[in-house]
Amino acid sequence: MPKSVVVFGLLGVTLDQGGGAKRWNRWRPTVDLCRHEDLLVSRLELLHQAKFNPLAEQVAADIASVSPQTEVRSHNVELDDPWDFEEVYAQLHDFARAYPFAPATEDYLLHMTTGTHVAQICLFLLAEARYFPARLLQTSPGTSGSEPGMYRIIDLDLSRYDRIASRFATEQREGVSFLKAGIDTKNRTFNALIEKIEQVAVRSKAPILLTGPTGAGKTVLARRIHELKQQRRQVDGRFVEVNCATLRGDLAMSMLFGHAKGAFTGAQTARAGLLREADGGVVFLDEIGELGLDEQAMLLRAIEDKRFMPVGADREVESDFQLIAGTNRDLRARVREGTFREDLLARIDLWTFELPGLASRPEDIPPNLDYELERYAARAGTRVTFNKEALASFLTFATSTEAVWAANFRDFSAAVERMATLAPGARINREVVDEEVGRLMRAWSDVGSGRDERALLEDVLGEGAADDMDRFDQVQLAEVIRVCRQARSLSDAGRLLFAASRRRRKSVNDADRLRKYLARFDLDWERVSQS
Repeated sequence: MPKSVVVFGLLGVTLDQGGGAKRWNRWRPTVDLCRHEDLLVSRLELLHQAKFNPLAEQVAADIASVSPQTEVRSHNVELDDPWDFEEVYAQLHDFARAYPFAPATEDYLLHMTTGTHVAQICLFLLAEARYFPARLLQTSPGTSGSEPGMYRIIDLDLSRYDRIASRFATEQREGVSFLKAGIDTKNRTFNALIEKIEQVAVRSKAPILLTGPTGAGKTVLARRIHELKQQRRQVDGRFVEVNCATLRGDLAMSMLFGHAKGAFTGAQTARAGLLREADGGVVFLDEIGELGLDEQAMLLRAIEDKRFMPVGADREVESDFQLIAGTNRDLRARVREGTFREDLLARIDLWTFELPGLASRPEDIPPNLDYELERYAARAGTRVTFNKEALASFLTFATSTEAVWAANFRDFSAAVERMATLAPGARINREVVDEEVGRLMRAWSDVGSGRDERALLEDVLGEGAADDMDRFDQVQLAEVIRVCRQARSLSDAGRLLFAASRRRRKSVNDADRLRKYLARFDLDWERVSQS
């Protein structure tokens, strides 16, 4: 059974006017939309102000004479000023919210020809937002006043229009390509990830969290997201980048949130802070897991309220920025350790994307090699290429399990830079490739090995000191030193080192426990953390 056609329309206080027999010689849109033989209107919901009730009754009577099957229902919508956008939208919104729509049995049309331009705009917006689950109905006069004229129905579901849908698809492909810097990557998982990031980037201003190993491209991707949003005119502010691992103490607060003049020793002038510099733009906080708890609390308020208090200031400031955060840490583990706020993680975890390491994308090595060679040519002003044998040799190695790419694209970019620089006659040969492969293998063999531990111990204890230590003590002390150098204070380092055992203790003093451990090797916090 076909659905009943229900039309919502505003009374045309000028166009629908007409008295006497002559009114049938002129086009009246509300009456004439019911005269079309191929548009059978079951019900007309006519909206108007109470002062126009006589005209509405005349229109209803005329519709009854030309279309007896059409039921006309009048609704008084009172407007002090029909050109006041806020008032008109509110009244029509209230009407739509209260109306008992039954889309399973009724097909709805919104008559867009009558009413003020403001009212027509409001109806369009309400239909686009699906407060009116309707298509748009546009009518126009015919060649003579006695004709019902013409009508056109417009569906706001843009996916129904092939040319529009194809433009959207093209725009999305361009956005995805831009985020990938034009690199024709082949890895299906990575391509699907970038497609999803593109959708989120152009549709949302919510925080984005980029995770993944060091060198996976988080910073480059964050900058590209900002540039894409600029292209789509969604932001007009700056891209502000900061590595949170470099922020310590008062410097962290001042760098992020700014400070007032005289807020602390050396603060001879006021400072806006990075979050205010990012107003209207994007701020990228790399290594967000390294922020202190105080900074995290202020950052949470800045994200939620777009307001925060600079250091030493007596009034808040505002900044409407979008946050992109980056980390190679397990933030949930940090929450359990008590070094990262759970409420902040919940706020920035709405859109989380994990970037894969280069070694897990061997099929993307060739296009990235082309990209790096193009970058080198732009920097050096010289185009460098591989000979056939050298290219095959490098790609065989680069895509093999031997190539761990420990620092991901940083390793890869540096390798291409070295080979291009050493290439005789701007042509990379097998000898250059073999030399670079050997260099990479030696560097990767040191990752996680005892050489790193020995370097840390000799830096603190002096050359040869590790020779008199048991292997067990070397490994343990090296890890303690590594943690101390990443921490902000003795207490912070203690919390990180004793996170598991401290939960089983009734009373804890992590700082004292760490101090006693260091004393076994005649070390103290200042010597370990500043070496």
